[in-house]
Amino acid sequence: MIRQEEVYKIGKIGKPHGVKGEVSFMFDDDVFDRVDSEYLVLLIDGILVPFFFEEYRFKTNETALMKFSDIDTKEQAQELTGCEVYFPRKLSDRDESEISWNETEGFKLVDENSNGKLIGTITSVDDSTMNLLFNVITPDGEEILIPASEDFITNIDVEKREISVNLPEGLLDLHK
Repeated sequence: MIRQEEVYKIGKIGKPHGVKGEVSFMFDDDVFDRVDSEYLVLLIDGILVPFFFEEYRFKTNETALMKFSDIDTKEQAQELTGCEVYFPRKLSDRDESEISWNETEGFKLVDENSNGKLIGTITSVDDSTMNLLFNVITPDGEEILIPASEDFITNIDVEKREISVNLPEGLLDLHK
């Protein structure tokens, strides 16, 4: 069974392309093209499932047309529409000190101003605005947004899956 910490999100499956099972794949990271990988991992009904691919071709710099093994009809391809796509960390071409924003999903966010108190867990990174934001679930279950600014990040511990931040005074109080 593939665990969440073994993969990181690289994109999402779009709609079927043609009638032979091809799908459009919108990606943030083209790691699948840079390294020798035979599969991608799709999140289906909350389960991470490996999907081997036969071929792909780039449509744009952010979209590829992908043909997965055993997905041979438009109807089968339709069932994959909207699935998030992940890549195995062990196959990534990054060295251990490098990390993409998408790879921070699931990391704990701790506040250095309060002696390492847990702010919450990063559920996603919002890059839809000019400023990157961490979507964070607090221990109380509240959803908050924290700026993902390198000015605030003091340490990223990939091993512990933890990011330490030094946030401006009062920023956390804005959510109360």
